[in-house]
Amino acid sequence: MSDDKTNMNEHYETLVVHGDHKLDEATGGIAPPIHPSSTFAFKNADQGAEFFKDPTAGFIYTRIGNPTTHLLCDKIAALEGYSHALTFSSGMAAIYAIFIGYAGPGESIVISDTIYGGTNGLIRNTMATSGIDFRWVDCTKLDEVEAAIDNTTKLIFIETPANPTLKIIDIEAISNIAKKHNILSVVDNTFQTPYLQKPREFGTDIVMHSATKYLGGHGDLVAGLITFDEKYFDKLFHVLVDTGGILSPFNAWILLRGIKTLHVRMDRHCENAKKVAEFLEGHPAIDRIWYPGLKSHPQYELGQKQMTGDGGMISFDLKGGKNAGRTVMDSVHVCTLAVSLGDVDTLIQHPASMTHSSYSEKDLLETGITPGLVRLSVGLEHVDDIIDDLKSALDKV
Repeated sequence: MSDDKTNMNEHYETLVVHGDHKLDEATGGIAPPIHPSSTFAFKNADQGAEFFKDPTAGFIYTRIGNPTTHLLCDKIAALEGYSHALTFSSGMAAIYAIFIGYAGPGESIVISDTIYGGTNGLIRNTMATSGIDFRWVDCTKLDEVEAAIDNTTKLIFIETPANPTLKIIDIEAISNIAKKHNILSVVDNTFQTPYLQKPREFGTDIVMHSATKYLGGHGDLVAGLITFDEKYFDKLFHVLVDTGGILSPFNAWILLRGIKTLHVRMDRHCENAKKVAEFLEGHPAIDRIWYPGLKSHPQYELGQKQMTGDGGMISFDLKGGKNAGRTVMDSVHVCTLAVSLGDVDTLIQHPASMTHSSYSEKDLLETGITPGLVRLSVGLEHVDDIIDDLKSALDKV
């Protein structure tokens, strides 16, 4: 939860470092304290009754609210430009809260066809009996988005750039369609972070993150975040509290620490990824490459309009298909064969058999996830070492 106290005169890099956090009042410490307490004492019975009537008035129990997670809420809300935020135990818990908070039996959600495999799995498996009609649409085709909306539709959920194809969706156009039909627009901003993309500037109602990735940045926590304005608070807050998918105070503290270097890390991720992408684009073993910073990307101009940086994610399709991908992934040494992304380490993986294995073969091909597609999360190693490692592996194909 947060009040909008952002000093708009500060540069964004200063906001990343400081956010709304001031020195610890008790000690003067420049790092915020961790509050591991599960429960909090009331001064008297009247105060206890007051807090239960309005849980935002004070601290009761960490499932309901905690000082450390509140600091994190303040920070991410300020970075995304909203007034409020909530923290979750994972990005999936955050997405579930949005879906279940704003749609129910007999209602529908329009969702972009290429999304994180975990989101696909949530919809296909756990939410299969929810009674919610999920309508999968290529959201780069605005006429198809319009056609999918009717009087049962509650929200449009998009992920841009998409995981793993890096397809870019027009955030402003989707937000305008949502407003036209009086429904919510939601953007998964995990790949770009608020440093490189600010969906609110294009009219988005709610933004979510798997903070496990770039916001944390060091592969040492799992977390989810949602940012929004006050009118959306009650529904999302009650889903969080009632389902108990809360972030631990320790992980909130680790995430606060990670965010302090967000701008420095993202600048280097972008710099390294651009050089790696330029190398990959010219390699004979690669059939096609997707990186927003290359003019060959089909939505290059749109990316330049709505993103202030190209990001650290690259996908490429190998001419030799799945077997070629296996050869490359088994031959790297600097790159690490692992899922997830946004780490300081360069991570490489095969979406069709790993992160997006919840898709059917038909859905994989329809959404552009081919057998030879490899996803690369470019890390912070020296870029020449990353390129040499990839060249050595690709030369074996």
